[in-house]
Amino acid sequence: MWVCPKCKREFKRVNQSHYCGKAPETVSEYIALQDPEIQARLTELRNLIQSSGKDIKEGIAWSMPIYKKENRAISFAACQKHISFYIGEEAIETFKARLPEFAIRKNAVYLPYDKALPTDVIRDVVTWYFD
Repeated sequence: MWVCPKCKREFKRVNQSHYCGKAPETVSEYIALQDPEIQARLTELRNLIQSSGKDIKEGIAWSMPIYKKENRAISFAACQKHISFYIGEEAIETFKARLPEFAIRKNAVYLPYDKALPTDVIRDVVTWYFD
């Protein structure tokens, strides 16, 4: 059991990523709460998502940014060493061949802070997912 030294909440995993205190209400607030050195990367990802799909609704769910259209959703979360880009299993299967240098989990692509965002693939994922 790990206890956050700031908020004193208990977690099963050591250094569990979480918010201490009130969750953000907007994506802008979410980005502003992150470390200054990763805010530009999060803003870049946000802009890619917003510019790649039509009629996408932006919001916060589970204390992280989420983009919805009808019954489909994409989200992301800032982690210690990467951004977790949650695109779902179907999108992972469709686009994993174009992401060989990134770690991929069941429903997420890990975008390390020390690598450029794969902008072309992100645009294509969002377009494929929402159009």
